[in-house]
Parts: sequence; structure tokens; C-alpha cells
Amino acid sequence: MKRIPSAVMAVVALAVMIGCAGANRAPALQPVRLPPRIDLKQHEMIGVMQFSSPSGSRLGPLATRRFTESIRRDQGLVRIVDVRPETGAARSSAPSRPDQETFKALGLKNGVNTIMTGELKVSSVRPNVQVSALMRSGQVTAQVDATLEVQMIETATGASIWSRSGSATRSVGQVSVFGGKDFSFDADDPDRAYGDLVDFLVEQVARDFHATWERR
Repeated sequence: MKRIPSAVMAVVALAVMIGCAGANRAPALQPVRLPPRIDLKQHEMIGVMQFSSPSGSRLGPLATRRFTESIRRDQGLVRIVDVRPETGAARSSAPSRPDQETFKALGLKNGVNTIMTGELKVSSVRPNVQVSALMRSGQVTAQVDATLEVQMIETATGASIWSRSGSATRSVGQVSVFGGKDFSFDADDPDRAYGDLVDFLVEQVARDFHATWERR
């Protein structure tokens, strides 16, 4: 009988071991898309009230637009309308949250079941240049601490059915300085001046409306 070399036997044994290991290996995990935590279609129609922001700034309108665009991203076709309070009571309540009766009235007038409200707060403005107490005005960049708080209100009851907040510290441009201590935000191009700040806040707040991925 012809003897098989030990080296050949070792190679065959190794191939068998690898084959067995491959057969017992668990299948590779595949990415699975998970739907958004909140399905906006269940809350249609949806109204969005312009977010309040520091006096004299354009942060509120910019944050409102970016938030609306973000929540639509993974939701398909969702009916969303702008809600503009016109009553004296609604106007006088800004930037505070309107009362229950105001939400009911807005819901009936605009034909919406839910309304998104938000408030953008800015604090601790720190200019990136030395501002003299004698300086009467000027345009500088500054580090700011900002917080965005958003709620979803059921118009039939005035109850909050969802809320989330986000915070960030960013450098923003075209900050007006008055008397060395008072600041206001204004820019011919708000997207360029503080778009990064608003985008970061919106991504934190709107995550419940976005699809996610996990491996299964």
C-alpha cells in the first residue's frame, strides 16, 4: 500500500477543519432600516408655528424652516401647514406657549390636529474680539450657547404629546454689539452666519422623526 506523506495529511485535515468552521459560522448580520419612532401621518394635518427666538434675530424663522425640512425627511408625503396666530391673545403670549383655548382655535381655523411650537434660546454671548466699553457698535463673531426646545401639541386638548430639546455651543457671525454689552443677531445671509448652529440643534431635536439602521 502506498503511504500518504504526513504533510499531505496535515493539509487535508486543515481543509476539513476550515470547512467545518465555515459551516458552523453564523450568517453575516445585515443592515435593517427601522421606521421613525414617531409616524407623523398619525398626527395629520400638522401645523408649524414659527419658533420664537432672541429679539431682533432671524434665528427663529431659520430654525423653523430647517426643523420642518428635517422632520419630513424620512416621513414620505406629510401634510404640514404654517400656522400664524392672528388673535391678540396669541400674539401677546409669545414667546410663551399659547394657552389651551388658543390651540383649539388655531386647530379649528387651520384644520390641523397637532401644532409644533418651538423656542430658540441664546445665552452667554462671548465676542471673539476685545470689545471696549467705549465701543458704541460693531460687527463681530461670537461664541454662543444655544438651546432649542420643541413641542408637539394636540389641538383638541392643548396637551403636549411630544417634546425634546437640544443644546450646542458654536461660533456665529455678524453679531451686532451695542455699548459693549448688548448683543443682537442679524445677517443678510442667516444660513451662512449661523446655519451650522441651527442645523446641529435641529438634528438633536428631530431624531424621533428619522429612520434608523441596525444590524440583524
